[in-house]
Amino acid sequence: MAALYPFHLAFAVTDLPATERFFVDVIGCEVGRQAARWIDFNFFGHQISAHLVDETEAVAQNEVDGDQVPTQHFGMVLPWERWHEMVARLNESGQAYLIAPKTRFTGEPGEQATFFLRDPSGNALEFKSFREPQALFDR
Repeated sequence: MAALYPFHLAFAVTDLPATERFFVDVIGCEVGRQAARWIDFNFFGHQISAHLVDETEAVAQNEVDGDQVPTQHFGMVLPWERWHEMVARLNESGQAYLIAPKTRFTGEPGEQATFFLRDPSGNALEFKSFREPQALFDR
């Protein structure tokens, strides 16, 4: 894989202090710049910005490998060992999952370990890992 540049993602939240606690304490992010209505996080080397809104909209779902996956979500592809370390840490802390850790597409191109969480505003985050990292874009 070629060197990747950091991406930027802005998303809506309804509670900045709860969002900060979630991304720092649960996900392990560092806080970047912030103002009264937004906060930036270092999300595994990428910049994500939580913007305060009064309400969020409902998100549709699609069936993927037997699960109802929120169509609007973001997350991170982690190295295999780091993904499992994160799952162990989340399990130890009693973190609730939107979709519990599992392996999808076993024996197929793109076999992956995955789980979903919701932040305090209901935004869905997916964390996945490929035993074979080069399989990320396999069909």
